[in-house]
Amino acid sequence: MAKLIFRKQEEIQTEILNQIQALVDSQKPKGSVLNGTARLLKENFPKYNWVGFYLMDEGELSLGPYLGKPTSHTRINLDSGICGAAVREEQTIIVPDVKADPRYLACSLETKSEIVVPIRKEEKIVGEIDIDSDGLDAFDEQDKKFLEEISHLVSNCF
Repeated sequence: MAKLIFRKQEEIQTEILNQIQALVDSQKPKGSVLNGTARLLKENFPKYNWVGFYLMDEGELSLGPYLGKPTSHTRINLDSGICGAAVREEQTIIVPDVKADPRYLACSLETKSEIVVPIRKEEKIVGEIDIDSDGLDAFDEQDKKFLEEISHLVSNCF
């Protein structure tokens, strides 16, 4: 039974990647592609409770398209939060329990775990995908690989 669920998850991810590739290929504006990507992720992965993009802007992260509860974190200094750490460390960060990570900037009392994936354009970080879950330890290597593929696809919009 577990293998069927795993395969189904991979099939869903492949279909989402194809849809995001089509969005990128459509030549729509970056905001439209990112908004469509956030919608596809939020609608197809129930554990993704908040899905958004932060974009580099004058040395800070600026909130881009997102779906989920409103956040007060519309600008994030690179010295703070998991989002700032992902840029500083230039790598994906998975936080299984946000309450156990002192870097976490609280956005919602319901959030229990987070994954942040940098978006690179020509070796420069231009933004990131930020996803929160209301479940503990919600993200694994499969999520990491999948979201890093999405990061690569959407980087073509920058």
